[in-house]
Amino acid sequence: MPRAPWTLRLLRTSTFRLAAVYLVVFALSVGAVLGYVYWQTLKLLDEQAEDTIAAEVQGIAEQYALNGAPGVMAVIKSRSRLDTGGLYLLTTPVGKRMAGNLRALPTVALTKPGWIEFAFGVETPGGLIKHRARAYYTRLKGGYHLIIGRDIQQLRQFGRIIRNTLIWALGLTGLLGIGGGLLLSRNFLRRIEAITATVRSIRAGKLARRVPVDGSGDELDRLSQALNDMLDQIERLMKGMREVSSNIAHDLRTPLNRLRSQAEDALRSGNPEEHRAALEKTIERADELLKTFNALLFIARAEAGQAARGFGEVDAAAVARDVAELYQPIIEDENGAFSLRAPDKATLAADRQLLAQALVNLLDNAVKYGRKGDAPPDIEMAVEADEHEVRLIVADRGPGIPPDQSEHVKDRFVRLDKSRSRPGSGLGLSLVASIASLHKGELKLEDNRPGLRAILKLPRMRA
Repeated sequence: MPRAPWTLRLLRTSTFRLAAVYLVVFALSVGAVLGYVYWQTLKLLDEQAEDTIAAEVQGIAEQYALNGAPGVMAVIKSRSRLDTGGLYLLTTPVGKRMAGNLRALPTVALTKPGWIEFAFGVETPGGLIKHRARAYYTRLKGGYHLIIGRDIQQLRQFGRIIRNTLIWALGLTGLLGIGGGLLLSRNFLRRIEAITATVRSIRAGKLARRVPVDGSGDELDRLSQALNDMLDQIERLMKGMREVSSNIAHDLRTPLNRLRSQAEDALRSGNPEEHRAALEKTIERADELLKTFNALLFIARAEAGQAARGFGEVDAAAVARDVAELYQPIIEDENGAFSLRAPDKATLAADRQLLAQALVNLLDNAVKYGRKGDAPPDIEMAVEADEHEVRLIVADRGPGIPPDQSEHVKDRFVRLDKSRSRPGSGLGLSLVASIASLHKGELKLEDNRPGLRAILKLPRMRA
């Protein structure tokens, strides 16, 4: 399917859409605020002009009541000579100008008395120009026409400045918002394209590729890190599958060949006793193979999280004492030494059977390999607990495990060369590590100086 053009893909990004929505909301908000300021400013200036005019009208009306038309004419002539922006006109009943700085009655004044707004001419060095005026028109007793107003040209210019500023502000806001949205979308699209390219490479077979992380710590970085962790886990699982397949082919081929040889020898022999012995050996070796496959199946279920259904509140100290009762007679029969150190109670959220299985595997491993030569085993088991975790410890005095092999021996079918002479499948420690992982814990193998110290650390989670 052909890819869309880069600009179209940029406009389709969620970042650009969010930026556009935010821009519209922000522009409407700013426009509403500035529009309200504009309207209130003009309203305030108009009210101030009208208050000034109303005060002058009141004063001239009082002057007319005291001194008649001559008194009003004198006041208007006096105020007309002042350059205060005031506009005055007093005319006869027939409209002939008597005093003031207006040339004639505006047409709008002929309709009805009250507040009016009109254009008038102003002489300037450049010629006659039009200004706007706000005035109050009234008729005095005797039929005289009186207009008192103010030149509001500057107010209207100020209003236009505010209006233009509002328009430019909204325009710049839109321009910068679109530019910022495109810039953010470009960066977002670039990082998404990097993730997509990595996924395509992995799908093509390049499993070592990882999603780039730029170190910003944002949500895309967290997503990339989560994807990389998932890819690491997938790579580990696939590597484990390859190793398991190889180890199964290597370690199970010998017992299967033995089964075949025993069956062939029994068929060639006509002795019923040999037939019976061969069948018993076959059953014994088949049981060993079934144990191996059951361990593999359990490890797979544990790694998939399917074995976590029996979790509940478990006393690890009680589990350790039960397992110790089983192994103490076995170790003492071999003239070995065994000790258990555990508190009265150490509860945690776990599966009781899995904890017991882990301890059995660790003790079995210590009994088989935790001795020097033909010396009897010397094993110590302990349970330690604090407010954060419970530690199940099994220590022996055997040859131990080299530090560089402490992680490798947790893999499936891994057996060190010195342990291949003893029976086993190499799944014991791998099964314990899977149980630890299922409980969100870990298995640590340390040097006991001499010997091996296996520590199963489990967090004290709630059930």
